[in-house]
Amino acid sequence: MFSTRDLVSKLKVFLIFIFIFSLSACSKIDMKQFENNTPKLDLFSFFEGETIAYGIFEDRFGNLKRQFRVNISGKIKNQTLSLDEDFLYDDGEQANRVWTIKKITDKNKVIYKGQADDIEGKASGSISGNTLNWSYDIYLNIKGSNIKVHFNDWIYKQSENLAINRAYVSKFGINIGSVTLVFLRGETAAQIGPLNLKSW
Repeated sequence: MFSTRDLVSKLKVFLIFIFIFSLSACSKIDMKQFENNTPKLDLFSFFEGETIAYGIFEDRFGNLKRQFRVNISGKIKNQTLSLDEDFLYDDGEQANRVWTIKKITDKNKVIYKGQADDIEGKASGSISGNTLNWSYDIYLNIKGSNIKVHFNDWIYKQSENLAINRAYVSKFGINIGSVTLVFLRGETAAQIGPLNLKSW
């Protein structure tokens, strides 16, 4: 016969198993469900030129931890998109990331491969309809330490000049937070940006 302590311990183990299983199940999304969504997203044409973005980072409980702004300059050369991103965070921190992204067509499927200095290996993903999903491991500066985390990154194009980005951040397969960004380009970005990145 189990004691109350044994039952509580077994219940905790069971709940942890269910939690981890639900995380892995949520990560497997069939991209075909987006194929009829419009407007169609082409990563190169959307990010060529000047783009601005507003973003937030929330922990896994939905608590707002950071806010940030980004000015992005995109250039296409030799079938490669270069994205020069300048960040300002609400605590005054400034940062820069330069993405180099290649578009690969294989059996009527377009695959994107991306690299940046703080990315381990390459980001990899594809587009279906208005949606890009790609994933990568990235080093983030958290309280003075560089910590490697995994990003499961989704971009949803809403109009010719607007896209919404949701990135789910995990460590050892456990969700630790999420990033939400709104990208503005073209005339919409020109009316607002470039953003002030000298002070919040």
